[in-house]
Amino acid sequence: MFPSFPHSTSKCLCLWRFKFSAHQRRMMSQKLLGANVPVHSHFVKIVYPLNTRNQRQFASQKKASQMSIIAHVDHGKSTLADRLLEITGCIPKADSNKQVLDKLQVERERGITVKAQTASLFYSFEGKKYLLNLIDTPGHVDFSYEVSRSLSACQGVLLVVDANEGIQAQTVANFFLAFEAQLSIIPVINKIDLKNADPERVEKQIEKMFDISTSDCIRISAKYGTNVERVLQEVITKIPPPKFDRSAPLKALLFDSTFDHYRGVVANIALFGGMVCKGHKIMSASSGKSYDVSEVGILTPEEVPADKLYAGQVGYLIAGMKEVKEAQIGDTLCLQKQPVKALPGFKSAKPMVFAGMYPVDQSEYNNLKSALDKLTLNDSSVTVHRDSSAALGAGWRLGFLGLLHLEVFNQRLEQEYNASVIMTSPTVPYKAVLSSQKLIKEYGENEITIVNPADFPEKYQVLEYLEPMVLGTVISPDEYLSKIMALCQSRRAIQKSLVYIDDKRIMMKFLFPLNEIVVDFYDGLKSLSSGYASFDYEDAGYQPADLVKMDILLNGRHVEELVTIAHKEKAYSAGKSICERLRDSIPRQLFEIAIQAVIGSKVIARETYVYIFKHFFTFYHSIL
Repeated sequence: MFPSFPHSTSKCLCLWRFKFSAHQRRMMSQKLLGANVPVHSHFVKIVYPLNTRNQRQFASQKKASQMSIIAHVDHGKSTLADRLLEITGCIPKADSNKQVLDKLQVERERGITVKAQTASLFYSFEGKKYLLNLIDTPGHVDFSYEVSRSLSACQGVLLVVDANEGIQAQTVANFFLAFEAQLSIIPVINKIDLKNADPERVEKQIEKMFDISTSDCIRISAKYGTNVERVLQEVITKIPPPKFDRSAPLKALLFDSTFDHYRGVVANIALFGGMVCKGHKIMSASSGKSYDVSEVGILTPEEVPADKLYAGQVGYLIAGMKEVKEAQIGDTLCLQKQPVKALPGFKSAKPMVFAGMYPVDQSEYNNLKSALDKLTLNDSSVTVHRDSSAALGAGWRLGFLGLLHLEVFNQRLEQEYNASVIMTSPTVPYKAVLSSQKLIKEYGENEITIVNPADFPEKYQVLEYLEPMVLGTVISPDEYLSKIMALCQSRRAIQKSLVYIDDKRIMMKFLFPLNEIVVDFYDGLKSLSSGYASFDYEDAGYQPADLVKMDILLNGRHVEELVTIAHKEKAYSAGKSICERLRDSIPRQLFEIAIQAVIGSKVIARETYVYIFKHFFTFYHSIL
């Protein structure tokens, strides 16, 4: 009935808004989209032929497909997105077009994509005009949840690989995410303009690792636009269209959302059935609350209002949601009079790193709470639980996907909401199998998860402790093999495999304790490999471990915020390191301060802060 929709691969593209005039927006919505324009945003890329003037005829002939761009960090995802936006006329061609979809200040400063964003692209091919929905995804492992959510709504992906660096750890991880989702994969070899580029070698790597023919690889230079147009053509011809039923009742998946101070929650939706327009009365399947739709539209990447959105499209919807908790990621929206079975939604993100967050001034608690609510609406992978501290007051314990995720979240709080916070040292979630019947009755289960070191139970209360493990993938030139093996062994790693992906590059897999890699492992790996090694990891469950709770005492007083959980073998080195750093960090006092690391009742490390008068007398004596 409908022509097949060419599938468009979308990499979660970071939000970028091009400044259209009111006239341009009105002309685009009326002439290009018409009253029945399907909208696709977030992780979907959709294709619609626009070769008819009549709106109903246009709606019946639309083709749609969804795509994502996935790659390792700094392999050119955002640059490729810039060229696609230029070719399709979404933005004018200019030398200043660099990371136009990376809207956040933190993305500009760090040069990485943090938030997945969507853009709808118009492209003419073989006499038809298509609307492609593109999503630009982050490349760092800490933001893999953005990638997985995007892939769940796509029919295909563009797998971008650097022609100089070749396959990296995150390339492998992203490939298997797309492969397990049974998506069409189009390999793109980028940066062929570089002096040391070797696309033939990279093609052989792709064929060996992913079993994709070298003839299917597209060689491009996203920086100069070389052969980029072929990528769009391959998207249309190779990626299948999404399946949907426009005659069915409205069924829309809320996959992302942002908060606007004037309009409330702006929800990004993918339609799997029916249609929605301004004035419709819709309902949330999870909460049962009803809303009046005030605006719908698509992202080009600027918000362009449309009269209607149809099944198979991705777009945005504004329905007067004033509270951030009303827009739950993964929720299903339907018409109030036509309730439907809720869509599966998304698998919840599993936090890998926890840290306490407290306001610098307790009078700012409510303002910080509001900022947290709005920011977590835009980043649903962060978990928030209320917490309190005798020294720092009321606050929260937040869960993140990694240390970079924590740093970016803290930076966004400061930049976007002008919030000053105190962050505690990051920890990983441990588990304990309880032996005390009293504790089992108290918690209602015999195995508990410990996210706050201060809640770590004593040894006599448990049968065994469990620590989180991850399966790490390291890809590096073979000349650094011995150094990398030594580093991994020092982090209690267990080697699982070692294979050559070409004549000079190796891929190694290790089973790591998460707490051994979460802080400084990546920096050490990059340092000893001269920046050539790459690292990625995935959850590998829990294993028994000999863990101890280490307290820090200042002049005999216990400091709850400095409690640390460590492996028994490394407790002394960890305790000594903390004591030395505290000695160098504590402001000068008028008395001596004894800094002790204690396990149970045994002091394992001690440093003494010498008071200011002693420094003065030593200096005076040296003068005499």
